[in-house]
Amino acid sequence: MTPAEILSAPLRFRNGSVLPNRFAKSAMSETLGTIDNHPTSDLATVYRAWAEGGSGLSITGNVMIDRHHIGEPKNVVVEDASDLELLSAWAKAGQVGGAQIWMQLNHPGKQSPKLLNRAPVAPSAVAFRKELRSMFATPRALTGAEIEDIIRRFARSAEVAKQAGFDGVQIHGAHGYLVSQFLSPHHNQRTDDWGGSAGKRQRFVLEVYRAIRLACGEDFNIGIKLNSADFQRGGFTEGESLAVIEALVAEGIDLVEISGGNYENPAMAKGGDSGEVKASTRAREAYFLAFAEQVRQRVDVPLMVTGGFRTAEGMAEAVASGATDLVGLARPLVVEPDLPRRIMAGQPFTSAVRPIRTGIRVIDDMALMEVSWYTRQIGRMASGKAPRKHDRGLWSLLEVLGVMTTRSVRTRLRAGE
Repeated sequence: MTPAEILSAPLRFRNGSVLPNRFAKSAMSETLGTIDNHPTSDLATVYRAWAEGGSGLSITGNVMIDRHHIGEPKNVVVEDASDLELLSAWAKAGQVGGAQIWMQLNHPGKQSPKLLNRAPVAPSAVAFRKELRSMFATPRALTGAEIEDIIRRFARSAEVAKQAGFDGVQIHGAHGYLVSQFLSPHHNQRTDDWGGSAGKRQRFVLEVYRAIRLACGEDFNIGIKLNSADFQRGGFTEGESLAVIEALVAEGIDLVEISGGNYENPAMAKGGDSGEVKASTRAREAYFLAFAEQVRQRVDVPLMVTGGFRTAEGMAEAVASGATDLVGLARPLVVEPDLPRRIMAGQPFTSAVRPIRTGIRVIDDMALMEVSWYTRQIGRMASGKAPRKHDRGLWSLLEVLGVMTTRSVRTRLRAGE
């Protein structure tokens, strides 16, 4: 079979829901909300472009469940149904041509910058490594009552997403945000029922899933984005990740997306566990396929692997081999939003994405531009401009820093700080 034939095949979930093809737009931070965290019509514009470009599934950027705890300025927050009209327009735009759109739900925990939050929360009061402490405050450990409230917030936000017409939600359990923090023995040093053993560290994500399922029903799609590992000493391991996936599959989860890393070791942005792309990874393209194959041997659940795909042949081989069911794409879909349609039409394809380098080591080591630059290109799409295919190095950094600082200050001023 050709790459076009393999990647054009539909995917059916256990609840009967069907995706029209194997292309999935993975979550990226759009920061297209208002300064007070409401959705805007720009989101519909961008997600319509991805649906029209052929992505069978689009997963939104991290929608926060608590406006007092956000990861970036202009994150969308969904706490109630007050923005239902705009949310519904967003959902409809992402469903053009029979595509699906799922809302990613998130709580940043300790990964909320000082410019936005001087009193972040986490499972335990564990500070960031010293290089990041100027940007992130040491968090306060959550109380049991606060943990229960956060679980309810996840369920309420999911309920609103369903009411607005989204086809599903994805729990963000990767990249060092709150769910990931609960799973990690480095970040979660509790000794109560929410930590202290691998089984107890699983409790938070399982309770979040159960609360969403109870609120939204069996016919609503629920997925999770989960680290294969944190790649951090004393952190979440592949063995622990496999155990979490097995537990979630036993509960009935519909889709597992595999990624890896966190702010302190951003493997998701830099190419696997070392920050350098290994020869074996270059050959197969995707960073986390080997781990996906381990998952496949243990459980029967639709899998999505994100990170590293660059050619039509590499995408098709990953699906044909059975290692993954969905090809997760992020940066390639920013610079070329119509790439799925072109591949399914039989056109040869190699992505234009390449690593961003500013020449400033601390910036490049943390892969900060790998997030921020692409977020800026999403903004260009929202305003009707074509995204740039390549960055402009230091000039791009200055542009991004200016925008981030201005937005952070405006957010703080609005909060009355």
